Amino acid sequence: MAELTVRLPGEEPGADPDADPGELVVLLVEDDPGDALLVEELLADSRVSARLQWVQSVGDACRALTAGGPHCVLLDLHLPDAQGLGGLARVLQAAPRTPVVVLTGLAEEGAGLAAVTAGAQDYLVKGRVEPDLFGRTLRYSIQRKQAEQAAADLQAERLRAQENARLERGLLPSPLLDTADVEVVTRYRPGRSQALLGGDFYDVVEAEDGVVHTVIGDVSGHGPDEAALGVCLRIAWRTLVLTGVTGPDLLRQLERILTAERSGPELFATVSTLALEPDRRRVRVLRAGHPGLLLRSMSGPRGSEPVVDLVEPECGPALGLIPGAADWQEEELRLPERGALMLFTDGLFEGRTSATGSARLGEDGLTALARTHAHLPGPRFVDAVISGVETIAAPGGGLADDVAVVHLEWNET
Repeated sequence: MAELTVRLPGEEPGADPDADPGELVVLLVEDDPGDALLVEELLADSRVSARLQWVQSVGDACRALTAGGPHCVLLDLHLPDAQGLGGLARVLQAAPRTPVVVLTGLAEEGAGLAAVTAGAQDYLVKGRVEPDLFGRTLRYSIQRKQAEQAAADLQAERLRAQENARLERGLLPSPLLDTADVEVVTRYRPGRSQALLGGDFYDVVEAEDGVVHTVIGDVSGHGPDEAALGVCLRIAWRTLVLTGVTGPDLLRQLERILTAERSGPELFATVSTLALEPDRRRVRVLRAGHPGLLLRSMSGPRGSEPVVDLVEPECGPALGLIPGAADWQEEELRLPERGALMLFTDGLFEGRTSATGSARLGEDGLTALARTHAHLPGPRFVDAVISGVETIAAPGGGLADDVAVVHLEWNET
């Protein structure tokens, strides 16, 4: 015979700590001892291996469900603290993933149907239940609930995937270029703990005067709010550039947008922007709290090896740290006839290099690693650097932050 756990009024219900964790537990919510005994006998005769736990009110049932344990609830619709569908609503709120079978009287079949419409898996009419029907109802109710939850979880996952795709399209756009003398390579790697894209963003567009503009940025924090803010900044940047706003004015407008759109004053964004002139021998750089960039020189004496250097032009504060008071200065750099610039977010060099200690690769370590791959063409160079960084960071748990990379390579014009 199934075990009936009787709880007197005032006792705290909950799962039996000595129970077999693989055992099916059925929670009976019934204030009539006679009906409780009837359910116990039905369970014993149904050939369903289960333990019956009995409570006498919806309040006790909700506490038992909160504590965890029951796999199915048998709920009477007439209880001291709940009448009709109100009790069902409270039970479903306490344990939305637990199937509920409602117990009704002989003249209440309509109430049973209403309960199913309201979220119960099934209903049983007292006095008209045979053991086989009782057992099938329990088993099918549990299976239907599991199928329902699996379908709901799958739909939620599809919606998350669609949202991620929308965020990705906003954060990681296709470069808008007409020129053939500039090759763009972009890469994005989400951090190991990120379910969604973080706030890293980038973009590359060519203006009507032939200047190739590039931005890379990193919104502090992770998650959908930061990703959405990154999308907002990236789209605003493209719009501003294409309408002729450049230089420090560009960063000032981006900061205005950030402070208006961010979810809290603690959020800020580091940003670097480049303006590669049509002659490809000069680039104007603006930095707002963002890391430096790598300059690859592939033009030199015949037979000479390519050179990679870390370049750190003048840098002002990140956007949003001191709204309206920051002063950013644009710096112009001379470029080799053939070369490349690689911009990146700090996730590329901040990974720990060991399981113990706080040592990180750092920008100097990243530069040294890049020099070992300087001879590779653009796409292979970028992939080799990222792969090398991931290998170095593996003992420390891998790269914890998102990584964005933009590589601009030009040839002689």
